[in-house]
Amino acid sequence: MEKFLKELPELAEEKLIENKKYFQKLKKRTPKKLDLIMKELHDKEFKKTDCLTCGNCCKTTSPIFTDKDIERIAKHLKMKVVKFIAQFLERDADDFYILKSAPCTFFDSNDNTCFIYDVRPKACKEYPHTNRKKFIQITDLTITNASICPATFNIIEALKEKLPL
Repeated sequence: MEKFLKELPELAEEKLIENKKYFQKLKKRTPKKLDLIMKELHDKEFKKTDCLTCGNCCKTTSPIFTDKDIERIAKHLKMKVVKFIAQFLERDADDFYILKSAPCTFFDSNDNTCFIYDVRPKACKEYPHTNRKKFIQITDLTITNASICPATFNIIEALKEKLPL
């Protein structure tokens, strides 16, 4: 996994133009069963991919924290919301709350686990979003995630095989 993680940004960069063109074509002729296909590809990939052997998303990026996420996590940590925000979060260019630093404050690099796993942000629960309904709406995010998440990279490659355009 470590070797693949080191190669992943370069591999994703090599596929970037191809993937952008693929998703542009897919948007023009979106199959009705695309969400079902994505769920199948996602499930198949995650039968062989264990996030605990990777943790790259937690090491390199921040999820978006919704107000509900913030309230839930602050309560779990027995903190006031204002203190939680001040200590851990900042606003990004799109005015979303994200972590101030990477790797994630709640990430344990010894075993790639999460200290707040049971109350983690919705964005973490749904990552890498490849089995999401209306998948066609998040293809740009999926392309971005392909440089971070080996499973996402593999899912895109599998999709291009399953639905050649």
